[in-house]
Amino acid sequence: MRIVETYSHLGGEEFLLVRRPTLLQEVKDTIKNIDVTAHTKSVSGSNDQLHQQLFSTNALKDEFAKQLCESSWRKRSSEFWVALDTELTRTVARMPVEIQPRVIKLQGAKPISASITVDFFKDRTAVQFQFGHPSNVAHDIFVTYMNFYVSDAIDVGIEILPMKELETQMSSGVPYYERDLLNIIRQGRGVPAVPLVLMGIAP
Repeated sequence: MRIVETYSHLGGEEFLLVRRPTLLQEVKDTIKNIDVTAHTKSVSGSNDQLHQQLFSTNALKDEFAKQLCESSWRKRSSEFWVALDTELTRTVARMPVEIQPRVIKLQGAKPISASITVDFFKDRTAVQFQFGHPSNVAHDIFVTYMNFYVSDAIDVGIEILPMKELETQMSSGVPYYERDLLNIIRQGRGVPAVPLVLMGIAP
């Protein structure tokens, strides 16, 4: 596969080029090494007699995960606690996670355990290979990366998406680069307040 387009938000790509060039190259090499033509599946058309070969989203995700894991990228979760009371949740969000449930209990409220997970993490860099539901991209960009950034676990996030030319050949509905690029740039230069790199890929 190849990287067709790249968008740098708040200097995300520039940061990687200067501070984490090896990590950035690992991601680029992983994309380059995926043979998309080896991951196809037959899908029935409107007429059961008609079939078409489309790229398998699950097989591509598995291949991407396999290659990144070989380079020691690992899944990472961020644990935290919330409460029904808005102000209490806002207060404990700024506290170390180990004392959050105790503070909530002292206020007479019930602590609720929660977590956010990033699929690939290494050296303060998070990567999401997003071939899932289109709404997952917004969650990655505006929730997942922000959570890890605010908690000082990452410096930058990398979101990898199919270009529209690839999305039309996928076996299930997936997001595509051009649309989600718009979702970022129409928010203004400072939103979300976390450095990101958006990569659009195609065969």
